Amino acid sequence: MSHPVELLRRALAAEPSRPLVTFYDDATGERVEFSGKTFDNWVAKTANLLVDGLGAVPGGRVALALPAHWQTAVWLFACWSAGLTVLPVDDGAIPGDADIVAAAPHRLADAVATTAEVVGLSLHALGAPLADCPPGVTDYAVEVRAYGDRFVPETRPDAPAVEFDGEALTGAQLIAAAEALETPPGARVLTTVSFATRDGLLAGLISPLTTGGSVIICQNLEQNGLDRRISLEHVTSVVRSGSTDPTP
Repeated sequence: MSHPVELLRRALAAEPSRPLVTFYDDATGERVEFSGKTFDNWVAKTANLLVDGLGAVPGGRVALALPAHWQTAVWLFACWSAGLTVLPVDDGAIPGDADIVAAAPHRLADAVATTAEVVGLSLHALGAPLADCPPGVTDYAVEVRAYGDRFVPETRPDAPAVEFDGEALTGAQLIAAAEALETPPGARVLTTVSFATRDGLLAGLISPLTTGGSVIICQNLEQNGLDRRISLEHVTSVVRSGSTDPTP
């Protein structure tokens, strides 16, 4: 395994209907679950939007001003499929050298102030459009559905895949770092941590997929319901800020 995109190929080859990514938002009570096949379709559509709709080319830089969310995971894999370098920032400053910015509603004003192409994401669990789309902003939910659900990845293991605070990691380095965490095979990992940190991305998304596992992304987690969710979702470990804890 030499690139994150290969993780999706392996998941599809193994059991495409098996749950791969599950998302909760406890503030709204929403829950959605994506099989490997459905998640891959969203990745392909998003990659086609990036390339055919926004003119992205391999080596381009895409800032993700997004929290931990299923759509953030989709954008990560779509960017990697298109050979782009991801700049995850969540609530941090949006890099001025980004070619494209994918932004949550509360980050749209910051994104529009850059010179980049801006895509707005409502972050509605079921993919609803933005409630208010500023002029010149591409509404992800509206546009992405028109694009094809097949995409031939353009990946190079030695090309930059993600950049944290100026430090770039190639696809091969991401995989190596994720494998070093030694996540047990078939793990069900619950995470509340942003993918805009190195540890959050590796422990909360990449590492579980390197061992054939799956991910439960939780936003606005209600701590008093955590034990029940761990039981219902058969969670094997929980990624918290600064640590990954095995469940009892």
